[in-house]
Amino acid sequence: MIVWLASYPKSGNTLIRSMLAAYFFSKDGIYNFDLIKNIKQFPKTSLFEKMAINIRNEREIVKNYIAAQETFNKKNSIQFLKTHSYLFDIEGHRFTDLKNSLGVIYIVRDPRNVVTSWANFANISIEKAADKLINTTRMGGNIYSFDKNDQIIVYTGNWSSHYRSWKSFKYQDRYLLIKYEDLINNRDFIFKKILKFLYKLKNTKFIINQKKFKNVIETTDFHKMKEIEEQKGFFEGKVNLQTGKRIPFFNLGPKNDWKKLLNIETKKNIEEAFKKEMVELGYL
Repeated sequence: MIVWLASYPKSGNTLIRSMLAAYFFSKDGIYNFDLIKNIKQFPKTSLFEKMAINIRNEREIVKNYIAAQETFNKKNSIQFLKTHSYLFDIEGHRFTDLKNSLGVIYIVRDPRNVVTSWANFANISIEKAADKLINTTRMGGNIYSFDKNDQIIVYTGNWSSHYRSWKSFKYQDRYLLIKYEDLINNRDFIFKKILKFLYKLKNTKFIINQKKFKNVIETTDFHKMKEIEEQKGFFEGKVNLQTGKRIPFFNLGPKNDWKKLLNIETKKNIEEAFKKEMVELGYL
């Protein structure tokens, strides 16, 4: 069964995936970038190509989302899947269903910090990134991109609709909300909370491997991952098409502070657009 690791882009999904990958896909809990490859992204071009679906046909892809999930879903074990999609229903076609989905870990981040992180990652201005956060509802769809993750359309909704959509799992008692800020400030407590949630979903007794847990916490520290990227690169990073240089994926991390990076107008636009959700989450 699938456990979704869902988030709006640049909200901390990579950190959660890194911690889970180190814990579940290594013998000792010591993290390296190859481990994260065990947690695939959805939707992904290769899945639909294997099903002989024309990836240029947007409707056919959406129509076959659940069928694609069924092709690799193992009912008796947890399958982690990362997604930036919101939980939609398009022309009667659903993103997923409870026959395939065991639950969701939803990662949310203050949108005023999401926007600065997104601007760096996409190599665009903060103002343009803010406009996308507020008004854009889909990303990707460049069939000629060298990055397969950019070839397929991902229906994100805007920041607030994305957050609201996944809350439907809450009513099934299959939902865990993780605030990126809490994860950064208290990683031991939050990661243990995540593991407890997963064991609850599996309906099994919670037992923690203390050695692996300790190694996960130590080796997925932001500064250590940034150091590894500088030495070896990170396959999820992007290249600046103008300079040919790689854009650091692990950029500011905990130092990404909207109070120092946003102008008054951009801050106001974000807060007005997402006031209800930001108040609910304690960001306002």
